[in-house]
Amino acid sequence: MPENRPSPPIAGSSRTIGAVTTDNPVFACRDVNVHYGDKHAIKHVDIDVGRSEVLAMIGPSGCGKSTFLRCLNRMNDTIESARVTGSIMLDGQDIHDRKQDVVQLRARVGMVFQKPNPFPKSIYENVAYGPRIHGLAADRGELDEIVNTSLRRAGLWEEVKDRLNHPGTSLSGGQQQRLCIARTIAVNPDVILMDEPCSALDPIATARIEDLIDELRESYAICIVTHSMQQAARVSQRTAYFHLGDLIEVGETKKIFTNPQAKLTEDYITGRFG
Repeated sequence: MPENRPSPPIAGSSRTIGAVTTDNPVFACRDVNVHYGDKHAIKHVDIDVGRSEVLAMIGPSGCGKSTFLRCLNRMNDTIESARVTGSIMLDGQDIHDRKQDVVQLRARVGMVFQKPNPFPKSIYENVAYGPRIHGLAADRGELDEIVNTSLRRAGLWEEVKDRLNHPGTSLSGGQQQRLCIARTIAVNPDVILMDEPCSALDPIATARIEDLIDELRESYAICIVTHSMQQAARVSQRTAYFHLGDLIEVGETKKIFTNPQAKLTEDYITGRFG
């Protein structure tokens, strides 16, 4: 690895190391800042999210990766003390535009959380909920087709096809997480955000989710926050390393893990801290 490494970004500068831009991005984020009251949690982040790719966000606890992820579908709007500045463009449209319907935005930019959170409804109704409220099905037949297709794409159909009326909460943890993924893709989003989606799952369920992520990236842009560097290396094409609110380095995953350019990135990946 190179001896002389660039110093980390300074707040207010655009000194993230690596290629923050991609060709034909679905998201283009520029000078994004997040404040929680007096705390500057995200500092001048520039990054694109490419189509049909998995972007992994890694870094120590409290580094800002989940906070940044929540910027992409305006989940930080739900936190009273949060203030987000900068430009976040989704297919060329500002997600903070006054004309932007936040409900529609969150349909286009779905979210899968750390802990599986199926609705207290049947398996069928969990998946049908979004298409129903967004008017995506003209009749019960179309709704059945959306539910069927979504469960198949989430790799869950064969396991639940005979018990669609059973509660979603009756499934195992891994099945619940795949149900939440089915619920997300049922409204045909452009982007899927995943905030440590496997942290509550056993290794077998984790492997199923990772395989699913690899399949879904053909149709969606996926951003995943993970504490597991092994998982980031397995599922992503690009990796972004965050440290104390700064985006230190971003680039092709293989390069980040084998030849990082920033000393902070190398120290984290080699286990010197974090």
